[in-house]
Amino acid sequence: MSVPISLEFFPPKTPEGAAKLRTARRALYTLAPEFCSVTYGAGGSTQEGTFGTVGEILAEGVAAASHFSCIGATRAKTREQLALLRQMGVKRLVALRGDLPSGYGTGGEFHYASDLVAFIRAETGDEFRIEVACYPEMHPQARSPEADLQAFAAKVRAGANGAITQYFYNADSYFRFVDEVGRLGLDVPVVPGIMPITNSTQLMRFSEACGAEIPRWIRLRLQGFGDDSASIKSFGLDVVTKLCEQLRAGGAPAMHFYTLNQSTATLEICRRLSA
Repeated sequence: MSVPISLEFFPPKTPEGAAKLRTARRALYTLAPEFCSVTYGAGGSTQEGTFGTVGEILAEGVAAASHFSCIGATRAKTREQLALLRQMGVKRLVALRGDLPSGYGTGGEFHYASDLVAFIRAETGDEFRIEVACYPEMHPQARSPEADLQAFAAKVRAGANGAITQYFYNADSYFRFVDEVGRLGLDVPVVPGIMPITNSTQLMRFSEACGAEIPRWIRLRLQGFGDDSASIKSFGLDVVTKLCEQLRAGGAPAMHFYTLNQSTATLEICRRLSA
C-alpha cells in the first residue's frame, strides 16, 4: 500500500450483525490498519454499542478510535464519557458535531464540533489524538465553501490533530481542499475518506443525505447496470482503486476506508494497490 490505512465500522444492532462484524474485522486486520474507528449514532443513540465495539477492537490488539458527537450533550456527561474512554485505553477520538435525531430539539451545551474539540483539550490535555471531519465538496448545511473552510479552521485551531474527509469520487476536489487548508496555514494531515462502491442504491441514498457528489459518468454507468450486482461491484472496484492510486500519487498521507462492516471490497482495493 505504501500509505497507512484506517478502517471505519458502525456498531451492529443484532447479535448476528456483531458476529459478522467480528469476521469482517479479522479479515481486515491482515491489512495492518493504523486504527479502526467506530461511529456514533445521532444524539449519541448508539453510544453503548459504539463503546462496546471499541472495547472489542482494543481487546483484539488493534488501536481503536471512538467517534464522539456533541449534539444534545452536556459538559458533565461528556466529561464522564471521556473518563470512561481513557479508562478503556482509547487514545484517539473522532470529534464531530453529529446529527440531530428526528423529532429532537436543539439542546446540549455544545453548538459546533470546534466547541467539543476545545472542551476535550481543556479537560484532557494531549491525552487523545483528535481527528475531525472535513468536506472537500462542502458540508451540505454550510452557507458557502468559504464558510465551510472557516468552520474547519476553527476545529483545527481548537486543537484537532488531523482530519478525515467525507467520501468523494473526484480527486481534484480533495487536492483543491488540501491546497486551501495549506493557504490558511493549517498544518494538519487531511486523510481522504474512501467509500467502496458495492451497491448503487445504497450509495445514491448515502450521497443524497451527506452531500457527496457522484460524478455524472459514474452515476450513469451504475444506472446502466440495473440490478447486475456483479457488474456494479467490478466497476466499483476499478473506479475506487483508480481514485486511491491518484490520491497516493498526489501525496495523500493515509487512507480511511468506510467499510460499512464488510471486508471484501476494501481487501480487494488494497490488494490491487499493493500489486
